[in-house]
Amino acid sequence: MSTALTIIAAGPGVTLQDAGRHAYLRYGVTGAGPMDRLAMATANLAVGAPEGATAIEISLGGIELSADGATLPVAVAGGNFDITLDGQRLPSAVRLALAPGARLRIRAGADGAWCYVAVGGRIDVAPMLGSNATHTRSLLGGINGRALAAGDVLPVRDAGACEIGAATLSAPWLTRSDEPIRVILGPQDDYFSREQIETFCREPWTISHRSDRMAYFLDGPQIAPANGLNVVSDGIVMGAIQVLGAGRPAVLMADRQVTGGYPKIATVIGPDLGRLAQMRPGSPVRFAVTTIDDAVATRRAQRAMLTAAIEATPLVRAPNAELLLGSNLISGVSGGAD
Repeated sequence: MSTALTIIAAGPGVTLQDAGRHAYLRYGVTGAGPMDRLAMATANLAVGAPEGATAIEISLGGIELSADGATLPVAVAGGNFDITLDGQRLPSAVRLALAPGARLRIRAGADGAWCYVAVGGRIDVAPMLGSNATHTRSLLGGINGRALAAGDVLPVRDAGACEIGAATLSAPWLTRSDEPIRVILGPQDDYFSREQIETFCREPWTISHRSDRMAYFLDGPQIAPANGLNVVSDGIVMGAIQVLGAGRPAVLMADRQVTGGYPKIATVIGPDLGRLAQMRPGSPVRFAVTTIDDAVATRRAQRAMLTAAIEATPLVRAPNAELLLGSNLISGVSGGAD
């Protein structure tokens, strides 16, 4: 019997992503991949999949989906989204068994901009240049290079066994602090005066409503490089902060261009990229300069969190959950309180 996930409804910006498309930057091909790599890894590991396995990345527009053919192990992790199964609310980081016909609905919640649905098995779509990561601007990956839409069917191969009931994922690293986003200065920080660098680090910025998977534009004070805006185009990494013609910074994200000719005042360290990505348009953000040694140590600590199994605590009965207790949720779940 074939097994699949069926998309019932999908808002804008819902795509298939994996670890990204590697070894093609020299040909002008963007790597794409998840906006919040740590959150996607958490969802994948919770269902026994490799941390870079293909998953569904969900933006603020949300998604509704169901399983067909067989019950599927599914995990959701990322921002603090509202998650319901057949109308019954679940925690924002959860592992569950999605039975055929049951409807899993995910919508923007209290905070966070992205979350991920991972499946115990393999979402079987044809890779392009070795990856399923969707880059919609170049029509690469996913399903014909586009965002997911109602009616799409995602075949699932090698589906894993489903544990009875639903369980809250124990992933404290998904609770992000409001500390400044750490950056390493450069590579063109010499284009900026000391006063401009101090302004960049001291003043609050706001995530612009023009932001998307390509770049998070920042509204705030103007920073005009003393040495002009043009540099010889060089490589762009995720987290590079270019200062554009209007003197406003832009943080290049997962769907960034391969090269750029604007000076880069700083680069967000890898461990803080997910925290930045989870900020919604209108959110305030500050930056703080750190060292390469600190960035490496933080990365190692983050990797260590993922080496152990993701703990999952079964949902328990809640005193005020008569409606939930009377509902037949998946495989005997008897409570769904946060």
